[in-house]
Amino acid sequence: MPASRSPWLHPAAKPLLFVVCALPFAWLLYGAFADTLGPNPAEALIRGTGDWTLRFLCLTLAITPLRVMTKQPALARFRRMLGLYAFFYAVLHFLSYGWLDMGFDLDAIVRDIPKRPFALVGFLALLLMAPLAATSFNRAIKALGAKRWQWLHKLVYAVVLLGLLHFFWMRASKNNLAEVFVYAVVIALLLGWRIVHALGRKKAG
Repeated sequence: MPASRSPWLHPAAKPLLFVVCALPFAWLLYGAFADTLGPNPAEALIRGTGDWTLRFLCLTLAITPLRVMTKQPALARFRRMLGLYAFFYAVLHFLSYGWLDMGFDLDAIVRDIPKRPFALVGFLALLLMAPLAATSFNRAIKALGAKRWQWLHKLVYAVVLLGLLHFFWMRASKNNLAEVFVYAVVIALLLGWRIVHALGRKKAG
């Protein structure tokens, strides 16, 4: 399909995606006020925001393979929004932990994070996401230069692996690894495709 006729270039595509990406937040917010999050709403909020962080990271990484395999270059225009939503849900995840688990006690948070490996890797992932979010704008690309910007944004691979490790350690303590396995397979496929694709381009060049 020619790019000019691609539905991904429709003016409503980005606003629609923005609304769809905000729906999980709206649902969690509604659940918190309507008391429909189950017997432990604090855990539901922390877990829900964490789950959506990992999902949006996977969606962000899925854009490039989908763009290449479907020959739809217009899909690339959604990657920035998905990445920023991943950061948004990661910040909500951390704030939910800081508020609902720690009562926004900064000293307690600083002491708690290094003591728990899953919290430490999760916090490290959030720190690595911050410069990616801060440079997800055209002005940042111009300031850094395209090559430096591209190298910086390769941190997303470390972020998604740290996010997976964070999820694994959290679930391992509860002996519940079914969802972890699903995410691990998805992430392995997304990163594996990139390796194969890069090797193919290297041979072709």
